[in-house]
Amino acid sequence: MSLILQTRVASPSRSERGVVTFVVMLLALLLSAASMAESPVPKRTVLVVGDSLSAAYNLSKEQGWVHLLGEKLAQEHPGWSVVNASISGETTAGGAARIEADLKAHEPSVVIIELGANDGLRGLDLGQARANLTRMISASQAAGAKVLLIGMHIPPNYGPDYTQAFHGMFAELAETHGTALLPFLLEPIATDREAFLPDNLHPTAEAQPRLLEHVWPQVHALVKASGEDGRVLP
Repeated sequence: MSLILQTRVASPSRSERGVVTFVVMLLALLLSAASMAESPVPKRTVLVVGDSLSAAYNLSKEQGWVHLLGEKLAQEHPGWSVVNASISGETTAGGAARIEADLKAHEPSVVIIELGANDGLRGLDLGQARANLTRMISASQAAGAKVLLIGMHIPPNYGPDYTQAFHGMFAELAETHGTALLPFLLEPIATDREAFLPDNLHPTAEAQPRLLEHVWPQVHALVKASGEDGRVLP
């Protein structure tokens, strides 16, 4: 006579199933968080290519409007930063010569071009200045960046033809290439003598926040248009 033993396997209780489900969900969340932590943060950079007006001439770099822009941008849009590639005395030719290297090094989502003042003050050929700025704009757009072109004014003693052509150059370029435009960087302080250093050309430290306020709306709009992850949106 054989004895058949039957083993009864107990089914897990409802509470036990609940614990298992909770553990599985917790592990999934932990793995997801770890994966997100390991993912690289997309680069989100504003590149400023300018002259002494953006290079904080005769000031500490922390006092300049570009540095102040970086602080405000980081506060308003965490993850974004500003690279200041401005050089005192720079002309459009200098900017055009190095724009591709700057774009490759920093991979910006937004490029601010503030050049031309030194061309105008030196009476340089505006056809060449226009060609240089065109090269900078085209290279930036080809690299996937949105562009803000910042214009300048020069004194009328250069003659009406040259002066008018200089002032109109920035608007023409912006329209032709579809860039954002700030017609005159120094507009908020142009008639305030106390806002300039003794050379009557460069803004004081106290004037820099006013320049930031002037530039900010344009930059803010381009940053939002570029998307929070740095991708250029249509």
